[in-house]
Amino acid sequence: MEAVPLEDFVRALDPASLPRVLRVCSGVYFEGSIYEISGSECCLSTGDLIKVTQVHLQKVICEDPTTGQTMELAPNFQGYFCRLTSPQSYRTLEELVSAAARSSKKLPICFSSTHSITTEAKVVPEDQPLILEDVEMHLGIRCARCILDMEDQQVILYLPLSQKGPFRKCEPSTPLTLLQALQDPALRGLAFTCPTLPWCSLILRPQYEIQAIMHMRRTIVKIPSTLEVDVEDVTASSQHVSFIKPLLLSDVLAREGPFPLPVEILEVPEGPPIFLSPWVGSLRKGQRLCIHGLASAPWRVLASSKGRKMPRHFLVSRAYQGKLRRRPREFPTAYDLLGALQPGRPVRVVVTKDCEGEVEEHPEFASLAVGDRLEALGFGQAYGAQGKDIDVLICQRLREQAEEDEEDRCEEEAEDQEQILLPLYFPGGFVEEMNDGRRYSLADLTAQFSLPCEVKVVAKDTSYPADPLASFPGLRLEEKITDPFLVVSLDSEPGMCFEIPPQWLDLTVVEAEGQPGCPAGSPPVATVEELTDAFYYRLRKLSACEIQAPPPRPPKSQGLSEQKRQSKEGGVQSSQVLELPHLPQLPKSKAETLPNVIKDSLSVYSKIPAHKKDLRPTKPKTWYRDEDEHDYEEILENFRKTI
Repeated sequence: MEAVPLEDFVRALDPASLPRVLRVCSGVYFEGSIYEISGSECCLSTGDLIKVTQVHLQKVICEDPTTGQTMELAPNFQGYFCRLTSPQSYRTLEELVSAAARSSKKLPICFSSTHSITTEAKVVPEDQPLILEDVEMHLGIRCARCILDMEDQQVILYLPLSQKGPFRKCEPSTPLTLLQALQDPALRGLAFTCPTLPWCSLILRPQYEIQAIMHMRRTIVKIPSTLEVDVEDVTASSQHVSFIKPLLLSDVLAREGPFPLPVEILEVPEGPPIFLSPWVGSLRKGQRLCIHGLASAPWRVLASSKGRKMPRHFLVSRAYQGKLRRRPREFPTAYDLLGALQPGRPVRVVVTKDCEGEVEEHPEFASLAVGDRLEALGFGQAYGAQGKDIDVLICQRLREQAEEDEEDRCEEEAEDQEQILLPLYFPGGFVEEMNDGRRYSLADLTAQFSLPCEVKVVAKDTSYPADPLASFPGLRLEEKITDPFLVVSLDSEPGMCFEIPPQWLDLTVVEAEGQPGCPAGSPPVATVEELTDAFYYRLRKLSACEIQAPPPRPPKSQGLSEQKRQSKEGGVQSSQVLELPHLPQLPKSKAETLPNVIKDSLSVYSKIPAHKKDLRPTKPKTWYRDEDEHDYEEILENFRKTI
């Protein structure tokens, strides 16, 4: 077959003959374009093979051949079209009859008028097809006997030969729909007339969208028929040609089999590596893999090592068979302590850092000293100094107890409990008070306790001899990862089996032909994979953006510059003697600093019971007289220099 323009090939194409294989004879390239614009292919190279699978009519452009004007019609246009034999017009019926007598075309002939015709029997609309059967005498006048086809009947009309037009010849056929006019090859490129359109004659120029398969394309390629490219039909000589369709691992995961599936890597995503494992270096173009299917473990835990300068990060599978023992958790702020609470499970902690309450601005907040024992109860709200509610953590202070029986200790603590409030931005350090020597599996631990959680691996995973987790003094289990993984092995090393997350490492592969079948079963898979630092922080950033709110900011305190500004506004002159500022008050006792009113998480205000007078007072910060006087002499000197 000779090369033809793509548009001509598509118009002459019989949809029943699909699919057809085409070879591009002269390519086209839009300078500065990408391969696809608005979902359509815009770059075809000479020699490319295209397997056309479907052709869809997008729109039809109508053109007036006399003026060159165009308009666009939708594929569902409801008007009817009649073919014009020629664009020549005749002024009267007599001229039309004379022209028919001179030509080889004998009566009857089909014609239409560009103006409406009024007769005794009927008004003929403009461009309505009429059939002229014969010329005869009617009521003493030489007339043309015409037939007007109606929907349910035929009307005979006698029009005098002197009837003025202009008139045009058209084919003696039934009116055609838009699709019928386009599908008939004999009507291609001819002029039509349509009563519902404003032009006497028009040419139909359809535009199609071609859906095709091409080499190394993952999806169906969409090509507009107006693309200026010549093609050649090579279907007969291309029966042996197979079009390679690449797959992403995410596509393999979505179609769910059949497994095992032998594939070959076509492309590896760019970017830094995700795992620090020996099999990562084997993932390169041309490497053959065997995909065994979806990993059996439904989730994994993100873990980080503790007790070393540079922490290491791991993904630990649910199938991990090592034994874990809980370690006390550390909380740098009250906000972190609140995040560890679970309904019905208060957390007991020991204070690891002295921290004074905001005596002047918020006297209702307590001060803490190293060694204080607290039991965190839940979230609440308290009145602030400026009438604004402040989010707080409600705690109970536990008294120091000598070693006693468990029952006696619990009874005394229940009697000697002091309720305190800590703002969520409270910077004191806390460590969990724990007495749990049990050995847990990973599944049991995550089912009973919330993450994050501090643990120590006390027994290795016997199924994974290279288990590195037991060598660390502690691990922090941070969050669950529920993304699906595929079990994959190397064709060159069937014993090396590992798991790949398509969401993070989406390889482009192609089904391998002629490769020996993969073994039915899969070798053991490593239950621990080490992550790179870059990917770990990226993963933590994504999870933090999705579920975590930022911690609260502490309120701004009034500084020395603000005090100077207020003193100047009060009319203090430079020649006046400055008064010494008041000495800072000693921290108030617990009974004075506890709030009277709090608002719990349900916005219901309730009274905090008064504190017992016999409770141990908070350890105050010691102030020495000579240090106080020395400090305030420095402040006075600074004031004098400033003024």
